[in-house]
Amino acid sequence: MRQEQTRLTETSAGPGLYEITGEVVDWVAALEVDRGLLTLFCRHTSASLTIQENADPDVQADLDAFFKRLVPEDPALYRHGQEGPDDMPAHIRSALTDVSLSIPVSEGALALGTWQGIYLFEHRANPHRRQVVLHYVGT
Repeated sequence: MRQEQTRLTETSAGPGLYEITGEVVDWVAALEVDRGLLTLFCRHTSASLTIQENADPDVQADLDAFFKRLVPEDPALYRHGQEGPDDMPAHIRSALTDVSLSIPVSEGALALGTWQGIYLFEHRANPHRRQVVLHYVGT
């Protein structure tokens, strides 16, 4: 069994979904592996990961807008506010989504569906540098 690990650093410009599929696909291809499991882990509590449609950008815009309605930036709703009015809503949005993803690798490629892309979901208002750990286990 083989294990490999790397860390991606992504810079966000503010809230929204940032596609990282290409970087992940390139890293797996460079490993020259056959089959296994890739785990992605977001090292933050106010950003998350998701697999979503990557053909129509309206999907990402609608998801971002939905989460803003679902978890509003209203300081009257939260006790935690030391890091600004967007911080506690960002923690809640992260808790509602995923900080870890598992994707099968089959015949050397990610087993994603035709329209699936991997996204870093930034929940904070300001730009941030986010780290995503990629860990492959397989043959």
